[in-house]
Amino acid sequence: MEKKSLISLAALMFLAACECCSDEIEQIEVVRDDSLSAAAADFVANAGDRVHYDFDKSSLSEESKATLGRQADWLQNHQQYNVLIEGHCDERGTREYNLGLGERRADAAARFLAEKGVAGNRIRTVSYGKDRPIAATGSQEEIYRLNRVAISVLEKN
Repeated sequence: MEKKSLISLAALMFLAACECCSDEIEQIEVVRDDSLSAAAADFVANAGDRVHYDFDKSSLSEESKATLGRQADWLQNHQQYNVLIEGHCDERGTREYNLGLGERRADAAARFLAEKGVAGNRIRTVSYGKDRPIAATGSQEEIYRLNRVAISVLEKN
């Protein structure tokens, strides 16, 4: 019984501590998000943040290579940022298959950035497969096309 009481007391103290500092924490997160937001907007405007893939493919098109080349240049000029590359797929196929395909797509983009001189420790990848669709409206083919994508998301070092 004593152990449960101590755990309950610790949980209450933790919640109280979080509550008293929550305004400070929220304010710090807003400041961080604002500086990252400005950089992300510049990244999207000047380099582009996504590359698209053909159905069931993870190979890069010439257009994708051009976008990734601009991303590599931007990242070389802004060393204070890292990049997370998210691999996405359309809804066709199994969840497991699409997680693998999303991973291959993200990895292809990451390899290209590394070949262009972006340090490997500044690049992370994740696959969302078909679990986090980018597009949900439009014609079925347009939705499929928009969801076959790798998206580069800036992160602060």
